[in-house]
Amino acid sequence: MTTPTHCDAIILGAGASGLFCAMRAAERGLRVAVIDHADKPARKVRVSGGGKCNFTNLDVSPANYLCANPHFVKSALARLSPWEVVDFFTGHGVTHEQREHSQLFTLTGAGHLAGILVDRCHKLGVTLLLGRKIEAVDRPGPFRVSTGGEIIKADALVVALGGPSWPQVGATDLGFRLARQFGLEVVRPRPGLVPLTLAPGDRERFAPLAGNALPVTIGCGSVRFTDPLLFTHKGFSGPAVLQISSFWRDGETLTIDFLPHDRVADLIETNRASTMQLGTLLGQALPKRLVPVILAESLAATEISQLSKRQMEDAAGRVHRFRITPAGTEGYAKAEVTVGGVDTAHISSKTFECSTVPGLYIIGETLDVTGHLGGYNLHWAFASAAACAQGLPESRGE
Repeated sequence: MTTPTHCDAIILGAGASGLFCAMRAAERGLRVAVIDHADKPARKVRVSGGGKCNFTNLDVSPANYLCANPHFVKSALARLSPWEVVDFFTGHGVTHEQREHSQLFTLTGAGHLAGILVDRCHKLGVTLLLGRKIEAVDRPGPFRVSTGGEIIKADALVVALGGPSWPQVGATDLGFRLARQFGLEVVRPRPGLVPLTLAPGDRERFAPLAGNALPVTIGCGSVRFTDPLLFTHKGFSGPAVLQISSFWRDGETLTIDFLPHDRVADLIETNRASTMQLGTLLGQALPKRLVPVILAESLAATEISQLSKRQMEDAAGRVHRFRITPAGTEGYAKAEVTVGGVDTAHISSKTFECSTVPGLYIIGETLDVTGHLGGYNLHWAFASAAACAQGLPESRGE
């Protein structure tokens, strides 16, 4: 493929947002080049959801996103509905299934979904420059991107480089570095949708439970999620923990309700005359190995008929309001997303153009926008990309 020396738009990053933006821009007749250091496009898409790819959610709303400016996501989300995403992919042969919490997963595989984006770009004449290190980006007039010893120019530059989560598939912090180069602030990035680790003492206490899972309600501050929690050799994982991890900060304490769909007080009242030990009763509703971890041995050994009001309150507190302070997270290597990113203060919510650097656009995960678990982040990639593509200037045909 001959490398163009001048395009209407250069898109940095061949992930979900970059490819979708390129496709939509090319549909408008723009000459687009996409540059990525990876040899294969959409690598993160191809492994998402364990290869099944949760590509959108039928209940997408601004409430499903973290951003310093909670209003920022409204415009783009309003202009690309989940059903439009579904119609696009099903129109190209993707079959899907709906799972709990309105999540949509492909049945034809994440690779198929990624391949559709790539094929559409090829058919629309998008130049895909893969395996190309982005050596330098500057702007003496039009934007100039140096890659592989060549220089490509364009009046519009779209940064769709994601964040550093999942470095094993090629993710880096280049998008943040370029933003700083152009004078933009970056909200401190950290791993999101990531397992949490425990301090050695707590890890030892919960070690016998590794591999067990149960539904919980987990909270941090005013935020709550009810979903399964998975005990691991390092700490906690599972959907509930991944969700709360995006809100948790170092040193904060989590509150866990290990029995969100029942009440300890009701279990005790139902069995009030029983000589059964409290630990035995709770072991019928919870993983048996969890009971000695959260209840004192003396309390667990007390017969239900002999429980005092104070003991019942203590048991309820231990089960429904268990408090623990994680030691940290498993880091970017296990994080599905990056929380934080380029501050949206100087980014148009309609076009995604930077107000302080005309012609510079930033989309997707590179921005300080993070979705909940459940297809929201891929939907944001598509929605921000579509809005940006619509906002790019018309082709000058030079």
